[in-house]
Amino acid sequence: MRNEKLMDNQEMEMSIATRESRAGVWKSGKGKGRRTPKGRQLDEQALAEVRALLQEQPRRRDLLIEFLHRIQDHYGHLSAAHLRALAFEMKLPQAEVYEVATFYAHFDVVKENEQAPPALTIRVCDSLSCEMAGAQALLTALAARYHGSSEVRVLRAPCMGRCDTAPVLELGHHHLDHATPARVEAAIAAGDTHVHVPACQTYADYRAEGGYATLQALRAGSQTPEQVQDALLEAGLRGLGGAGFPSGRKWSFVRAAPGPRYLAVNGDEGEPGTFKDRYYLERTPHLFLEGMLIAAWAVEAEKAFIYLRDEYPAARRILQLEIEALEQAGLVPPGYIDLRRGAGAYICGEESAMIESIEGRRGLPRHRPPYVAQVGIFGRPTLVNNIETLYWVARICREGPQVLNQVEKNGRRGLRSYSVSGRVRKPGVYLLPAGSTITDLIEACGGMSDGHVFKAYQPGGPSSGLLPASLSDVPLDFDTLQPYGSFIGSAAVVVLSDQDSARAAALNMLRFFEDESCGQCTPCRVGCEKAVKLMQAAHWDTDLLQALAQTMEDASICGLGQAAPNAIRLTIKHFPQEV
Repeated sequence: MRNEKLMDNQEMEMSIATRESRAGVWKSGKGKGRRTPKGRQLDEQALAEVRALLQEQPRRRDLLIEFLHRIQDHYGHLSAAHLRALAFEMKLPQAEVYEVATFYAHFDVVKENEQAPPALTIRVCDSLSCEMAGAQALLTALAARYHGSSEVRVLRAPCMGRCDTAPVLELGHHHLDHATPARVEAAIAAGDTHVHVPACQTYADYRAEGGYATLQALRAGSQTPEQVQDALLEAGLRGLGGAGFPSGRKWSFVRAAPGPRYLAVNGDEGEPGTFKDRYYLERTPHLFLEGMLIAAWAVEAEKAFIYLRDEYPAARRILQLEIEALEQAGLVPPGYIDLRRGAGAYICGEESAMIESIEGRRGLPRHRPPYVAQVGIFGRPTLVNNIETLYWVARICREGPQVLNQVEKNGRRGLRSYSVSGRVRKPGVYLLPAGSTITDLIEACGGMSDGHVFKAYQPGGPSSGLLPASLSDVPLDFDTLQPYGSFIGSAAVVVLSDQDSARAAALNMLRFFEDESCGQCTPCRVGCEKAVKLMQAAHWDTDLLQALAQTMEDASICGLGQAAPNAIRLTIKHFPQEV
């Protein structure tokens, strides 16, 4: 025993001596041993630069994505040295910081010994409405124009929420509507690559017309949260982000869970063809903000998070300014409203993936149960509402349930904000009765574009697939499209004409899902990829595609993989001559 202890002590002394010897070599740089410890080395200058950008911000884990944005905004990319410095500063593994940075499309991660990207990036939207408006030709022309340029690069990108002004591209952080190569060159020459913030209703304007009086009355006890919930149910308000769950009932679920509670606003409007939330934010942001604060009051939320997609920089700037105005007016304490910035991930429109992103992680949907109403942000009960839903909360509380339930058409009650784009004369957001048909929407848009005959339509984004013109009398509302294998979703309506290919439109939709799949589950990750390959064939193997669609629907974790096959199925069903 004594000999064994003696050997242990000798081995320990040798180990210590060896480490000290190596440390001496690392320090002095002499000898044949390693001059540095294993792994990527900390760059002191990069650390100083990161600290200067983060300033006095708390180094909390949930702020990782916000900090990545700060570095990207300042330097135009995320270098290996800055990622290493950020990991060191936040006391996180480098691998964890790297996996988050590389998950989101808007972060440009530059590995060691790689060249940084050009100072200006042009992102050309190639989603359905823009593709129909000539995005592929625009992308090809710009790629040829700036081929080999060290100052400009050209990339394809998914929907930017500006389908009414297709084709659209982004110059730095400035969106260029109805884009052409000539307009791009002119904008670059003029240095017009910054965010353009449109005029909107300010806090002072909103207060002048009685804004926030309802919120203050509720806080003073004019009604109970239960009475407000009943008013929402009486009005028939349902979630307008796509799921359509009765809003008042969702509030009751959150209230039933023990506190502390949070509120999260889903502003990640990423479904191609959808732009209604941006429309309201850029015009009447305080209707939404008052609705949000009423909801927060009702569930006694300790904090309200707004998760806004990165493609909406103008709306983000508007919210920053108007939230500051609310704080200065004393309606909310500083920091109560936490505006978070997405980073280019469609999957974060799914509520649990959004919560993962708010917590500073990759946007991977959670397995459920438990549901976010019980286990949400930081493991606490969380109410998740869409921007337009909260817009209507404010109006219902101010004007009464009749603002919605007294509007009736085709047996349906309420109003819907339809985002309409494609082959119509006046694309845009149209507030119409919820029982409106595609015929009503086309008429509201001034009819079909000149020389185009109505052929098909996408009623609720690519997740809803394509329906033929023969189904033009179906009310576009919750529960009315399910018998036809579709759904209204976020009311992202794209109109196709006789000059468009249903087959090409379906392929465009599946390419989008292939790009945006988070990769967590095999049925979605592999299924979308295989579907795209099968759909590129001269003739579709419809039996194989149908089998693949069934597998994706049955086995995918979230709605992305479950709904992606709708484009395949409905195209095979209604446009068999094209496949």
